Amino acid sequence: MKKFENFCKALDNLEDIYKYEEPYDNVVLTGLVALYEICFEQSWKAVKEVLSENGIEEAATGSPRSIIKLAYSVNLIKDQEVWLEALVSGNNVAHAYNQAIAMDIVKKTKERYVVMFRELRSEIKENWF
Repeated sequence: MKKFENFCKALDNLEDIYKYEEPYDNVVLTGLVALYEICFEQSWKAVKEVLSENGIEEAATGSPRSIIKLAYSVNLIKDQEVWLEALVSGNNVAHAYNQAIAMDIVKKTKERYVVMFRELRSEIKENWF
């Protein structure tokens, strides 16, 4: 599944986030936010693909929010609230020129989102192929 492969590559790249510590210069901070944005985008598209491949027709035309809720309802993801928070962070990327917003995205990515993405990767590999 191509979208799942893209997600795994994006997650591998995002895991580089742990190589960087504060204070971040502007280029590094912007790059870390971009890595998060790419990984989130690839993650929900991979989820959509997995659900569709497993015969869940509602996934065919869903928005990121509806795909997250659908994935939770079939136990593909375990923590819907963290995923919805990640969606909000993704929507805030457009405001990442604001250092406080960018720092918040990086902090949450290090604390919660990388773990969330790793859990998704494991769940798909173990139970959905």
